[in-house]
Amino acid sequence: MPPTLASLVHHSALKLTVRAGEDRLDVPVRWAHVSELADPVPYMEGGELLLVTALKLDAEDPEAMRRYVRRLAGAGVVGLGFAVGVTYEEIPKALVDAAEEEGLPLLEVPRRTPFLAISKAVSAAIAADQYRAVTAGFAAQRELTRQAQTGGPEGLLAALAAQVDGWAALYDASGAVVATAPEWAGRRAARLTGDVQRLRDRPAPASSVVGGPENEDRVELHTVGTGRRPRAALAVGTAAAPGTAERYAVHSAIALLTLTTERSRSLQAAEQRVGAAVLRMLLAGEPDHARAVAGDLYGGLLDAPFRMLVAERVPVSTSAALARAEARTGGAPAVERTSAAALAAADTGADPLAALTDVMESAAARAGEAVLVVPEGERLVVLAADRGAAAAACGEYAAALETARAGIREKAPGGEESELVVGLSAPAGPIAASAAYKQAEQALSVARRRGRVLVEHEQMAAGSVLPLLADDAVRAFADGMLRPLYEHDATGRGDLVASLRAWLSRHGQWDAAAADLGVHRHTLRYRMRRVEEILGRSLDDADARMELWLALKAASTE
Repeated sequence: MPPTLASLVHHSALKLTVRAGEDRLDVPVRWAHVSELADPVPYMEGGELLLVTALKLDAEDPEAMRRYVRRLAGAGVVGLGFAVGVTYEEIPKALVDAAEEEGLPLLEVPRRTPFLAISKAVSAAIAADQYRAVTAGFAAQRELTRQAQTGGPEGLLAALAAQVDGWAALYDASGAVVATAPEWAGRRAARLTGDVQRLRDRPAPASSVVGGPENEDRVELHTVGTGRRPRAALAVGTAAAPGTAERYAVHSAIALLTLTTERSRSLQAAEQRVGAAVLRMLLAGEPDHARAVAGDLYGGLLDAPFRMLVAERVPVSTSAALARAEARTGGAPAVERTSAAALAAADTGADPLAALTDVMESAAARAGEAVLVVPEGERLVVLAADRGAAAAACGEYAAALETARAGIREKAPGGEESELVVGLSAPAGPIAASAAYKQAEQALSVARRRGRVLVEHEQMAAGSVLPLLADDAVRAFADGMLRPLYEHDATGRGDLVASLRAWLSRHGQWDAAAADLGVHRHTLRYRMRRVEEILGRSLDDADARMELWLALKAASTE
């Protein structure tokens, strides 16, 4: 405890007597200061015990004393020590009344007690308090270190909560709650997700304070990690501002968590190297060797159906991307429901591959499932459990990215941005890993052409091929193939395009196609010969019929 006026009054060697403000003696004293100035306020910082002999004060003037005491109280002076037997034999009534009126503690200092003794007593008490705080801080650091070694982050949080007499919570890179102590703090910690996400956008290291007297508690938020992008965040909730010992404990916890996350980063890099080797073996058709190398690290993932994901970072004009987004959504948001973590990750403007990695790894860690992540320059290859948390998080992130980007482009159209495209395979096992990789690449190619963030191979296989014809390159092919027929029809010498469409739709049945057109079948035969002559292709060729049919379908999608 820091020294207070009460502790000084009870100090047996000082012999101080309270003459006013007895109900305010529990105020801490930051320092003892001697000043005989008529107005010492410009030299006060607040929290001082001011010691005077009234050498330059008219202490018997009631109005002067009221002004003097009022200015001292306004400057934060916590008490006034008046030496008797020097200028005045006793404290003048005007000063006593002014102190009582203002509520400022007034202490009578006997002549035999030098001001230096009071200053030494205050200094010694402050030093003792600081020593106790440092000693308690070192003890807290040892306990936190022990808990971090034996109980992991959960044990460290429990020890920290006990040290600060409050609660503590740890958040991952996406802002999701990883652990809390005590358990009842989980709901309180979850309400701070938005504050944690805003803190993450500031340059590290960063901290902020939320809550206060009107709220449940005072909460300090701190980023954890040494890099530009925080790896985690720590929340500490207390009833009041932490003292020196509590501050030591908080800073020790941050240092220990930083060491843990940096160690995790090194381990993660090593895991990625192992994962790259496992992936190469799977794609080479060596699942048994892949399992042997993976061991317990990824072994569970290879024993159940997984999804192969290939993500790519593509520079794209934001104005062009906005046009694509509006064409797809009609100007409406791409999704209506996504997780807060996915929305936050999508809206930070960070590297989309790194953000996708954080989202998927965080989701997998919370669910206790394995995920294999292999960065490949501008690409990312991921193996995630089918129907698992990581795959679901990828879908949420892709949907949130559609929404977030549309908002960003509306605010700042034009310029360049790095856009994410993702292809997701159908469920597969280790033996079919190579086929799953090809499926993911095919889905990625479609996503790139369509301007979509995520395309699943299953959607392509289960749907119609016709939406694929909306590609600009396919339309250009259709236009080039059918243009001679359109030019012929424009002269008014026949309706070759409609005739070709009817004949192909009837699988070359002359009577049925002629009936659809309302012409004689000999007329239709003549028109089909003209189509062959103009295009220089035989309709007996199955490939020619297929290409003409797709060209007609592509033309109809415009």
